[in-house]
Amino acid sequence: MNRRDFLQNVSLASAGVALGSILLPTRSYARVVGANDKLRVGLVGFADRAKDTLIPAFQRHAAQYNAEIVAVSDLWNVRRDEAVAFFKKEYGQDITVYRNNEEMYEKAKLDAVIVATADFQHANHCIEAIKAGCDAYIEKPFAETMVDARAALKAVRGSDRIVQVGSQRRSGKNYHAAHDYLRSGKFGDIVSVEMSWNVNQPGRWRRPALVAGLKESDVDWKRYLIGRPSDAWDPRKYLEYRLFWPYSSGIPGQWMCHQIDTVHWFTGLKYPRSVTANGGIYQWQDGRTNFDTLTAVFDYAPAPTAKKGFQVVYSSRFSNSAGGIKEIYYSNAGELNLDTNKITPNGGLRAKEAEAMNMKANLLAPQNLEGDAGPAATSANTGVDSMTLAHMGNWLDCVRSRKEPNAPVEAGYQHSVACIMANAATRTGQRVTFDETSQEVMAGGKVFHL
Repeated sequence: MNRRDFLQNVSLASAGVALGSILLPTRSYARVVGANDKLRVGLVGFADRAKDTLIPAFQRHAAQYNAEIVAVSDLWNVRRDEAVAFFKKEYGQDITVYRNNEEMYEKAKLDAVIVATADFQHANHCIEAIKAGCDAYIEKPFAETMVDARAALKAVRGSDRIVQVGSQRRSGKNYHAAHDYLRSGKFGDIVSVEMSWNVNQPGRWRRPALVAGLKESDVDWKRYLIGRPSDAWDPRKYLEYRLFWPYSSGIPGQWMCHQIDTVHWFTGLKYPRSVTANGGIYQWQDGRTNFDTLTAVFDYAPAPTAKKGFQVVYSSRFSNSAGGIKEIYYSNAGELNLDTNKITPNGGLRAKEAEAMNMKANLLAPQNLEGDAGPAATSANTGVDSMTLAHMGNWLDCVRSRKEPNAPVEAGYQHSVACIMANAATRTGQRVTFDETSQEVMAGGKVFHL
């Protein structure tokens, strides 16, 4: 990319975002990597998600895009040692590890980073990457508070960096097929959506063996608390953070963000109009503060491409796995089921009921959605789910081409708004709305804070 094209892209990316005039730092020019130059990539956070999924997905595409993970930053000395051993064993590669992000950005001379840290840290680590002039793959949830969400959105929009949010459904073939079908008008207006994520796993998000062996001297606790109030050392909040607010919202940030994102993508709607929710800790009384059961009802205003609004009913529980993971879109003519990847006339308006009101039957023609065989589809070659594999490839392709990725920063911002609204509704018991002027989540007429 020559300097003229680079400046033109920056101008286009900055237009209309109402963030004022922004001068790019000189280092941004240095980070425009040539087509034949190796992409030097850093990993922020080395734990299960990175080791089991993100790194293998990256490695499948590394040769094609001439990219290499050259550095790992982690606050825990054990994870740093594990990273060195892992890369040596799995890829025959020596990796350089750093105690924190500042050290890594200063010394490693990176072009891009993959952020796979605790939920509440994602937005802040995104901002750090942008300030360092790096493109970034940011795991979901994008943000758990509106303060963090707004700051990260502003940072990305005010830069020329390529940011992919880890909402991998946006790279799934079956989800693209569903998107195209819904946008074609053949489905009709969405009248409701049912979503669920049910497991029966007492060990979900628990790490008791690791907790027992973790000492404060092994980590940098103060750095870990980035963007959160000062708190006493607690190994559970470090390793089992998904169970504790404000380090994670739990169900909304971990699961809901994936599914509610498809609503925004499919419809073009940015946020719910309102959310009501309820939840509690009904089964696993283990000291957690995040709910093991939650049900939320989202009200969406009419979509830009449709005349009517609709409801989304979302439910999740840890205590019984019946129902599993479901995403079903309903119209007056039938359903689009992303569990079975089928479009059917199930529940549609049949002739008998229609004739009683001098109407015609309204039934969808059955068909299969092309693409992946459900949300848990895996690649036979890697064991990595096919959507994450495709999502990582899309990010690397966009890092090279400078095109917009499948899940741009706006997608992360929007799923964050919806999940923060659900979290606020559950914790306050209030009907929650979103103030588009102030970009604040409002519970009972007041701004929802930590």
